[in-house]
Amino acid sequence: MPDFLELCEVSAKDLRLILEDARKVKTERNGKTRGVLDAGAPLTDYVVALIFEKHSTRTRLSFDVGVRQMGGQSIVLASTELHRSRGETVKDTALMLSRYVDLIMIRTFADKVIREMAEHASVPVINGLTDYSHPCQIMADVMTFEEKAGPIEGKTVVWVGTGNNVCNSFLHAAGQFGFNFVFCGPEGFDPDQRAVSFATSMGSEFIIDRNPFTCVKDADMIVTDAWISMHEEAGGDSRQKLHAYQVNQKLLSFARPDVIFMHCLPAHREEEVTSEVLDGPNSAILDEAENRLHVQKSIMKWCLGLI
Repeated sequence: MPDFLELCEVSAKDLRLILEDARKVKTERNGKTRGVLDAGAPLTDYVVALIFEKHSTRTRLSFDVGVRQMGGQSIVLASTELHRSRGETVKDTALMLSRYVDLIMIRTFADKVIREMAEHASVPVINGLTDYSHPCQIMADVMTFEEKAGPIEGKTVVWVGTGNNVCNSFLHAAGQFGFNFVFCGPEGFDPDQRAVSFATSMGSEFIIDRNPFTCVKDADMIVTDAWISMHEEAGGDSRQKLHAYQVNQKLLSFARPDVIFMHCLPAHREEEVTSEVLDGPNSAILDEAENRLHVQKSIMKWCLGLI
């Protein structure tokens, strides 16, 4: 059974299959209370380990609720509750977990942890976030965009700010779903070249535009994220360089009136984005947060061969 580690490693056909299933399940749940089981309860008799080596709100809630709604059983584990925090190897952890559970989701720091976990686990592994990527989030973002504006193929996504892990996964998605990507941020904050190379190798256009007021002119979607990641020190020099790239109402005035704004959250209000934008009519932040639940349920089913 396959792992779900990076968008660039799953076929475009399978990514589409996951999104189609997520839309179907979301529609079927319309009007139901949160505790009602999905039709067929596809995870009945399955146990899922949810490991958090980083803090989490949306990832924890969406995966945990998703497992429960599909009739499965979830075991939520913080890093401090595992012997990983006291020196047990990733290999030994993966081998042991595979004897207890049917699926592993891990949210961690280094990409190599995900790789080692997947190498040694005999059950599927899902990337809940690493310092390099955040594939589940971007699947939810693509789903959200298409709910609001139709197929994302051929559209233009503009990233404003710093080229972080979420930005890297957006570039993977650009290659897989056929949209173009504009990066707008100061020099020294560009996305990982491996992610750029994948997008361009798949035929997506990649542009760097250092001027935020020109880059958003033809945007179908504007995306930003926290300037300083949760595991990094708050650098005053970095904040100063990024100050000109705040997403605010003035910046949105240079974009099309129907442009969609996204942010994976948590947001630092009045820093990378203003409350006026976050809470404004162009914002889709709550829709994308909700769609984490639906799309991750379909990712879990895909890993287990249930769709």
